Amino acid sequence: MNRALALILTALTGFSGLVYEVTWQKYLATLLGSHSEATAAVLAIFLGGLSLGYWLFGRLTRRLVAAARDQARPPRLLLVYGLLEGSIGIYVLAFPWLFEAVRALSFAISHGASGSGFVTDVGLTILLIGPASVMMGGTIPILTQALARSLEDATRFHAFVYAFNTVGAFVGALAAGFYLIPTYGLVRVMLFMGLINLTAGAIFITLGRLGQPVVSLEQDTTMTGPGAGGMAAYYVVALLTGFAMMTLQTSAIRIAGLSFGSSQFTFSMVVAVFVLCIALGSFLVSALPKISLRWVTGNQWALFVAFLLLYFQVEKSPYWVQMLRSIFRDDDASFAPYYAAAFLAVLALIGLPVLLSGAVLPLLFHSMRREADHLGDMAGRLYGWNTVGSLAGALFGGYVLFYWFDLHEVYRIAVGALAIGAVVLSIRAHRWHPVVAMGMLFVSLVGLFVLPTWDHRFLHAGLFRERQVLPGRGEGFEAFMEKNSPSFHNRTAFHTDDPIASVRAYEIDHGEGVKSLSIAVNGKSDGNTRGDFVTMSLVATLPTMFAEKAERAFVVGWGTGITAGQLAAFDSIQRVEVAEISPGVIEASPLFDFANLGASSNPKIEVLESDAYRALVRSDQQYDVIVSEPSNPWVTGIEMLYSRDFLEVAKSKLHPGGVFAQWFHEYETDGNVMEIVLRTYASVFDHVAIWHSKTPDLFLIGFMDAENALDETRLERQTQRPDFAAALASANIHSFPELLVHEILPLGVVHALDLDGPDHTLYHPILADAAGRAFFRGGFGFLPFSGYAAPAEIGARNSLLRRYIARIGGRLPDLLRERVFSEACRAHGPVCYTILAQWMNEDPASPAFQRSAARWRQAVERGKQIERSGQRLFEVPENLAVMSALFDHVEMSAEENATSFLYLRTAKQASREFEKFYFHAAPFRADTLRTIWSRCGELVPNEADCRERVTRDPRSTEDPERETAFERCMQMLTPGRACFQGSRHANALLTHGVPTGEGPDR
Repeated sequence: MNRALALILTALTGFSGLVYEVTWQKYLATLLGSHSEATAAVLAIFLGGLSLGYWLFGRLTRRLVAAARDQARPPRLLLVYGLLEGSIGIYVLAFPWLFEAVRALSFAISHGASGSGFVTDVGLTILLIGPASVMMGGTIPILTQALARSLEDATRFHAFVYAFNTVGAFVGALAAGFYLIPTYGLVRVMLFMGLINLTAGAIFITLGRLGQPVVSLEQDTTMTGPGAGGMAAYYVVALLTGFAMMTLQTSAIRIAGLSFGSSQFTFSMVVAVFVLCIALGSFLVSALPKISLRWVTGNQWALFVAFLLLYFQVEKSPYWVQMLRSIFRDDDASFAPYYAAAFLAVLALIGLPVLLSGAVLPLLFHSMRREADHLGDMAGRLYGWNTVGSLAGALFGGYVLFYWFDLHEVYRIAVGALAIGAVVLSIRAHRWHPVVAMGMLFVSLVGLFVLPTWDHRFLHAGLFRERQVLPGRGEGFEAFMEKNSPSFHNRTAFHTDDPIASVRAYEIDHGEGVKSLSIAVNGKSDGNTRGDFVTMSLVATLPTMFAEKAERAFVVGWGTGITAGQLAAFDSIQRVEVAEISPGVIEASPLFDFANLGASSNPKIEVLESDAYRALVRSDQQYDVIVSEPSNPWVTGIEMLYSRDFLEVAKSKLHPGGVFAQWFHEYETDGNVMEIVLRTYASVFDHVAIWHSKTPDLFLIGFMDAENALDETRLERQTQRPDFAAALASANIHSFPELLVHEILPLGVVHALDLDGPDHTLYHPILADAAGRAFFRGGFGFLPFSGYAAPAEIGARNSLLRRYIARIGGRLPDLLRERVFSEACRAHGPVCYTILAQWMNEDPASPAFQRSAARWRQAVERGKQIERSGQRLFEVPENLAVMSALFDHVEMSAEENATSFLYLRTAKQASREFEKFYFHAAPFRADTLRTIWSRCGELVPNEADCRERVTRDPRSTEDPERETAFERCMQMLTPGRACFQGSRHANALLTHGVPTGEGPDR
């Protein structure tokens, strides 16, 4: 009974332990940063603490047993263990407050973001999580000694303790990433987990209060043969296995990121597979009726061979993941089944070798147990050395080695460590001749050296962004890649696997001698010198033009260097600091100088190889312009740069007239993510406007001074400066109105919106989860509707384009209006047709209008073709007259009420156009829409009138259509539903036909 209960509690504490590891990593990212150096440091501290704990508590159990034997009483090991778990629980409950104290101490010690400053913060981190990590190391040595019934039972129970603890960690890995942290936040998760340890401690104290007998071990002096001798060889094998498996886990996470996308879900899934298989390996050992030395050495060699064979399948992983992804639909209901299937797929691929690794320590324990004089001490040493190896794997295999080697080479080094371990164990257990052993080792290492290199074009294909069934899937791997991976065909200009990420720069040939260069990080494109040039240039130009002065700038992320180069090109800018986390991106930067004004060699620019949050929070400078241009927030670690905490730091570093510009995207996201980002941004900056560079790229612009944000005359003067004019011309903007039309939500609109809900913070990181789920669906995130009440009034008042047009007399010249319409289409997509509808309302006979209307008709036809292929993203208004009518002031006469009639769906269409295409620079009239929906009682007073109207309608010539029309007419008798009529465009609506789409009622 005690053993069963202890194993259950061991699973629970394994669960909490893994959740602690994940939660601490997120906590400490606010102190150390989110870069790999910080991640490796935290993991090393955690593993180092466990290793020290295994060793300390192994020695402690030995002394407790000896003291109890001297006093002729049972040792109270479970009581000690209960106190240990209780202490962990108390420590964890206090952790949020301890962390704040350590963080305050860090800021009180003046130091920079890197070098000795980083070492200082690592030292503080050791003080913070070191004690709890050491205490967690008491599980295996104490419980193994306390509850083993006999020497023969020791192997089985030891494997059970290891397995149950690891099963709990498996569940914790999934729960932390997929549910606990995004749902409850870091503080509450720590409190919940602390209660688990407190409860486990209380139960163990109760079980151990009276003490219990333990296995009495005397050294087996009769033992002879190959098993006799020292323990050093076993410890070396444990260390090498720990190093190899931690390195391989890091490599697997990197490979999975290239295949599935580098989200927190991918990380949790891979870690969970490793932890589960290690647990299964331990369970397998516990189930073996008899274990010979051949099992021990055979398992080690099988582990080496399994990972060696796996090497040949790795580069194809993006292909297999895309095959899996195409099975599932792009909706919420498919999210959990997809990741369950993905988990099983990863399990099928790497499960066997990782399972073999889980059997290593229990098998080594079995081989060593007859030569030891104390189970707890031996288990502590064995697991201590294994954890030292894991620590080395975290620091060197997961970080340092990537300074010199690429991913496939690091993988080979880890597999080579397994081969060395197998040879050492064979010598120790089977007394292999040194010549034979060295020969086997030489053959194994040479075999690893001559393995083919992975094709980085396959791994960097970025197929995780393809969600549909692609052609060629039944024609084999290489044929599929040839047909479906555009980057596969492009010449690689640069490639490296650095300690932070896998980076590739590749050339795209657009034909006729036109080429561009893209940079991809972990398989995801993060910038192209042609397709993204306008965005990367404007995100530098706009905030600089708005800033009261512009002398010093800070940029988050180098990318292609276009933003930094453009900032440095402005005459007033004296210094540009760029925080770039990836050494590979920095190394590739000279390749992009042809497009970024020679940014890599510009003396105005200083590149800080650092996490942006840490670099900014540690900076003692004030800036006039801060530009944040990171990757998408579903990418692990990037969500920090969208948090309220980071935005508050950025705001505190701005001069009084400064401007902060944040890039965000509308693709592969949804409305919920958009609201989280907007809500969080508005919670920090009191004055916010949103601009489009081009669909689907947004700029969230936070102003310290609202007057500058609304001074369009000053902004117009700025455009006349030669340096700004050149920057705008490079973005293909050649007039002031063309620039102003990029504004989508004027100053004040965001704060007037109803955006209730929690903010995204470092202590409650909800964005990564929401963004990851939205990325899975792959939809389009639209800005919240703002064409009502206060948002509409503020938008109409503060729209810079409207203010400019009012200042020049109320209307743009036709040719300029045509150019503004064209630029609006580039900036906003179909929303530009609102400008066209307003033009139709005011001057439909204009030749310039007719030319622009032809463009609209072509877009309608093109949209229908795309829709038939199932790929349509944007909706183009099919009836421009409906939108044009929304600019009228409608006053309905009694004659119109008596004679005008349109179908309810036309009214619905008007509502839909109002909502989807509302544009503050050309706002629809809300009173028109209210009139549309207000006349039902007057128009359709009774059933007889409905039948008369349907009969009179010339389009209702057949009985079924007549009945359908009658039913629609009867629907309009319901209060609050009406048909569209009363506008001078009623005849035009009938002429162009009634739209077939049914829009939402408003």
